[in-house]
Amino acid sequence: MVRPHNLFITVPTHFCCPISLDLMQSPVSLTTGVTYDRSTIQRWLDSGHNTCPATMQILHNYDFVPNSNLKRLIQIWSDSLQFPLSTLSQSDHILTAFDDLRTNGNGSVSVSVSVSASLSKLLCFGARLEQNVKFLGRIHGFVPVLLDVLRCRDVYCSELVVRVLDLVRCEIEDREEFMNMMLKSDRDCLRSLVLVLQRGSSESRIGTARLLECVAINAESKNLIAENEAILHELIGVIGIEEDPKLIESVLSCLIAISMPKRVKIKLVRLGVIKALTRLLKHRNASVGVTEKVLRLLAAAAAVEEGRSEMLENGGECVGWMVKKVMKVSSAATEQAVTALWCICYLFREDRAAEAVAEAKGVEKILLLMQSHCPATVRQMAKDLLKILKVNSISSCLSIYDTNNSYIMPF
Repeated sequence: MVRPHNLFITVPTHFCCPISLDLMQSPVSLTTGVTYDRSTIQRWLDSGHNTCPATMQILHNYDFVPNSNLKRLIQIWSDSLQFPLSTLSQSDHILTAFDDLRTNGNGSVSVSVSVSASLSKLLCFGARLEQNVKFLGRIHGFVPVLLDVLRCRDVYCSELVVRVLDLVRCEIEDREEFMNMMLKSDRDCLRSLVLVLQRGSSESRIGTARLLECVAINAESKNLIAENEAILHELIGVIGIEEDPKLIESVLSCLIAISMPKRVKIKLVRLGVIKALTRLLKHRNASVGVTEKVLRLLAAAAAVEEGRSEMLENGGECVGWMVKKVMKVSSAATEQAVTALWCICYLFREDRAAEAVAEAKGVEKILLLMQSHCPATVRQMAKDLLKILKVNSISSCLSIYDTNNSYIMPF
């Protein structure tokens, strides 16, 4: 009998191996006519036995005959339950590992070897098949127990918890409850996540960023995350020095998710996010996804005075690089770059920004953009930008165009 997602399912007796009493994966018959699971009977014979376990008859040869008909019947039965054979045959082992976590993973400072072993089993099981992930997500109390284990200060154990939670996060139906358990309970999960960001592998840090994004569901949760400045500091550190594109993109997605409240934007700016984002803009090998997210974050930061001030440092270097990305990466990147420039130059009338745009040949880019098939909102922002830029800058740049192109109209 096995127990997927806390339900008891009775396995037909003739589908079970007589030795292990578990569902057979690869049924084979001996010369005695008795059928066993191949791996189980092989272990029996390898251990020195020369008899059929069920009948105790001496085997004169050890040949196996695959029982194809029985295997097909087991597969039909398994498919009717919508669970793969691997899930059904391993379910008791997985639930035993989970019970060990519930008993021993109480968040104490010292973590037993058995807890780490149990977490490893859960991770390996979930990583194999999508159905296995669904199985884990339906175990009653699965997430709370994992979060209890996350209290510990053992980095390796915390990494395993993060990676298992990352696997099942899409199976969590009540994200608000998940947010409350992570951010508003006494589990102190954020401190453990800081340790993972500081010392963990790329996979576990990616998982941490995804979990934070998952719980950043409203203004309250975003502010609760931002209250832990160590989290923000480590996230910004990743995009400031790391070269792993997948890790950088996951962290950027996380920062976008938590950066909506004004005070979070100000904290991010104060902790150096503009410099880190400018570095990524300058990176020649930055992917399209990374560049799009960088520009989206800059557009968000442009809404606060502190962000605009940082963008205008070093002669408006950041602004200049935003201009360079217009029409160079993707339509989404162009829209975000124009939004940021419009916010700085038109909405808040930063004179230094307008000068930086002109010096980076931004007028030419904007004129070309207006001739393209960009969305109406982007076209309107481009027109607004042209109105702000100096007339002499516009006149000088227009000389590079053929005079027959009379359709080029700045406003």
